[in-house]
Amino acid sequence: MNIEEAVELISKKLDVVTEDAEKIIDKVIIGGEVLKDGDFSEWYNKRFLPNCMFIDEVGYSKMCIDALKILSRTAATDYGSSRQRDLGQLWADMTRGYLGEYAFLLFLKERWGITAKLGHEVGQLQDYLPMDIHKIKDANADYRAPSIKISVKTTKWNGIWLDIPGDQFNHSDVHVLVKVGAGRDHLFAFFKKISVFKDKVLKRGEDIGSLSLEESNMLYDSLPSFKPIPAYICGFVLKSRVYNNLAYEGKKGRLNYKITAWNGPIFPGDLDQIKKKERVSGKVLFEGIGNFAHDKGYLFNTGNLFWTESDWQKVCVNL
Repeated sequence: MNIEEAVELISKKLDVVTEDAEKIIDKVIIGGEVLKDGDFSEWYNKRFLPNCMFIDEVGYSKMCIDALKILSRTAATDYGSSRQRDLGQLWADMTRGYLGEYAFLLFLKERWGITAKLGHEVGQLQDYLPMDIHKIKDANADYRAPSIKISVKTTKWNGIWLDIPGDQFNHSDVHVLVKVGAGRDHLFAFFKKISVFKDKVLKRGEDIGSLSLEESNMLYDSLPSFKPIPAYICGFVLKSRVYNNLAYEGKKGRLNYKITAWNGPIFPGDLDQIKKKERVSGKVLFEGIGNFAHDKGYLFNTGNLFWTESDWQKVCVNL
């Protein structure tokens, strides 16, 4: 299977236009999951398809409400930066993160017959940070605490990094990365689905004379429509594995050096070491993101994640 065939299959599977499917495949290549001139058959049939879940309206509703419950207790700044997000943006971002966790629940249920609950209850935040999977239930058994702590990180389709800042890596046994196909308008699409716009916002515009019926209908038709949201369970890393320092790969340009892969810890001063080692006169940057908001933690590109059925078997049998 070549790139063109992979793009066509992704476009049909995810119900996206060809341009968006091309971007998704481009990130698969950049992340190191498949070589640019490689065969995409194994990736598509063994890695992507079995690990692709779809979140319906009920699942979205649950995660949207869960995010709303703790919205007032969440910092409005992005991690490691001073950028302030308004409540709407914060709500949308939190919902997207929860969608990744929910997709992992679907994965556990559909692939491994494990029913799980998320740690979204109101409580002390530190009680839930190390384990997004808070309760599990095997067939014909009661819910219990999992035997290992699993953390789920969510990124967009264009994400290629599992970024675990600070000391978070040591707080969980397994770190999972999920790509979620929720665009910038997912909250608006949901509002349209449950008639917030048609019965409330646009109706109000008609009542106060700001919109004619024709204008109201045109606005309604222009809003995005809700459809099941795809999510790709990209893979995971283990805390128990031994990692080397400065486990990176990259390419040197005329001026700068671009890091394309990383597999382990990252410390303050690492980029300076790379700059000296690779004899870079300009900057050392990360593919797709430039710089992270921190310089201490653990970092992995998607090509370095565990993902095979036997890999997941080792995790799921120990839950």
